[in-house]
Amino acid sequence: MSMTLPGRPDIADDGWEPAAEDLAILRLLAEGFTTDVIAGRVGLSERTVRRRLRQTADELGLDSSIEVVVHAVRRGLI
Repeated sequence: MSMTLPGRPDIADDGWEPAAEDLAILRLLAEGFTTDVIAGRVGLSERTVRRRLRQTADELGLDSSIEVVVHAVRRGLI
């Protein structure tokens, strides 16, 4: 099922293919972990985790990392 959000592209047609590390970050964020805990778990600095979340949001035309998590859930990626 395809879903279109107001002002957002059809999520089925966005062509987004996140890297495994980005999916790991999103899974942990969805579980409620903070960026500093996520950083420790994936072996990156907190600054890098924040940067990757921001880059992903920008790539998808979304406004926040929470929107990225919701997007990934709707796509069935996490």
